[in-house]
Amino acid sequence: MRGLIIIVVSIILVVAALFSVDAGLYASYALFGVAVAASLVLPLLGSLKSPGELKKPLMALAAMVVLFVISYALSGSEVSTIQAAKGITENTSKLVGAGLTMFYLISGIAVLGLIYSEINKALK
Repeated sequence: MRGLIIIVVSIILVVAALFSVDAGLYASYALFGVAVAASLVLPLLGSLKSPGELKKPLMALAAMVVLFVISYALSGSEVSTIQAAKGITENTSKLVGAGLTMFYLISGIAVLGLIYSEINKALK
């Protein structure tokens, strides 16, 4: 039954997007909102059944916050005259730099994790 509902909703969205770009855009916003709400609410509902399992996600969230603080501290806030003319402030520049630095750190950690996992499997 769920599959049929998804197919019908998908057909309606495709037809609406054919007649108006705005309909597809608003549908995307709505679906994004539903996905964000589900990703926040469903784990919380699951944690009510077993609060002990909430420790790992909270530790991961704390690690992400620590990585962002490190990234923010490492990023620069330089703004050229061209960027300033476009309305970019020092704070915006620092946040963008922090986002890029955090992306590089997380990518490096992921690659190291993959290498460790492969070496660990090969040695077993």
